[in-house]
Amino acid sequence: MGRLEGKYALITGGTSGIGLETTRQFIDEGATVAITGRSQAGLMAAKQTLGNVQTFHSDAGDSTQQRALAGQLSQLWPRLDVLYINAGDVTHRPLQEWDERTYDSLMNTNLKGPFFLIQALLPQLANPSSIIVCGSVSAHIGLAQSSVYAASKAAILSLARTLSGELHPLGIRVNGLSPGPTETPALGKLGNGGSEEALRDEIRALVPVGRLGTVLELAKAAVFLASDESAFMVGSELLMDGGVRNL
Repeated sequence: MGRLEGKYALITGGTSGIGLETTRQFIDEGATVAITGRSQAGLMAAKQTLGNVQTFHSDAGDSTQQRALAGQLSQLWPRLDVLYINAGDVTHRPLQEWDERTYDSLMNTNLKGPFFLIQALLPQLANPSSIIVCGSVSAHIGLAQSSVYAASKAAILSLARTLSGELHPLGIRVNGLSPGPTETPALGKLGNGGSEEALRDEIRALVPVGRLGTVLELAKAAVFLASDESAFMVGSELLMDGGVRNL
């Protein structure tokens, strides 16, 4: 019997990287899974790869679409046991290059949309259930050019703690899963004009264990947080960063 047997799970941003691998692991562990994505082509490719998965075309930064998503899910499933808020905007740039539009776009995706998705899904969340928010080691360190991104991740981790205080009487626990540098397609979006391999070398040098994390390692951590094995974790953070925070 799988560790998530009989559970219904929604993963936002499930078409690539950590989200895609987590979806695969959730399915392997017996969960019924739905994923969201902004790209219809990405959703189709994920469904072709994964097979038994429900897909929803949804922009994680649009609060109206998050409410619509909750309504669609209520028609599909009797309850929701696991919500993994994985979709994110990883934009990094120097302070002087930020503008209000880009700032709002990142904050909408990484904080506002997730907040209103949780709110909209509240009537469907089971007792017990698990909400996992995607944080980042960047919330704990002073990485250059990560100002807005890191602030959004610090905020979502704070939200995990405060909502835990509010929702635990309902059997809903909220925890953060914070990756360090991880080998994903999003890594290529962090470049500053140099080659992607040079960027990898630069990032790898920040990690005490000397390598990037893998999507499988993060997915396995998400399985733990989604399962009953982590039932005593409430308002906490699981940091998977290869020791970056310890520098």
